[in-house]
Amino acid sequence: MKNYAIIGLVLISASAFAQKIDQSKVPAPAKAAFAKSFPAATGVKWELENKNYEAGFKENGKHISAVYDAKGTWMETETAIAVTALPKAAAEYVASHYKGAKIKETAEIKKANGDINYEAEVNGKDVIFDSKGNFLKEQKG
Repeated sequence: MKNYAIIGLVLISASAFAQKIDQSKVPAPAKAAFAKSFPAATGVKWELENKNYEAGFKENGKHISAVYDAKGTWMETETAIAVTALPKAAAEYVASHYKGAKIKETAEIKKANGDINYEAEVNGKDVIFDSKGNFLKEQKG
């Protein structure tokens, strides 16, 4: 019986994270704002994440995701970057705090308030840095 309870909790917690959704379920304002901002996007796939709508796509050969709320307000854009494009301080932080670990993926995150963050995926965790490469937080990937 314990196993069923654990499986149920796992399924419930998994549903709290991003869920793939059909484009038809994305509110029109979010789709319109996305189309206006990224007219050359290809391979668009939508997810519902914390009541917001995230479009994952390619544009100009780059992997990008953009997040909008149901009203079409842009919240952030995450663009894949080369590991070498991380700020030097961020790369040094990873080297000293995750000795021997490889950075799997990196991204630049532009927020609606103008802030720019960087993300490095290390050991299955997302390590977040500010625009100068100063450590901000670590979160599950």
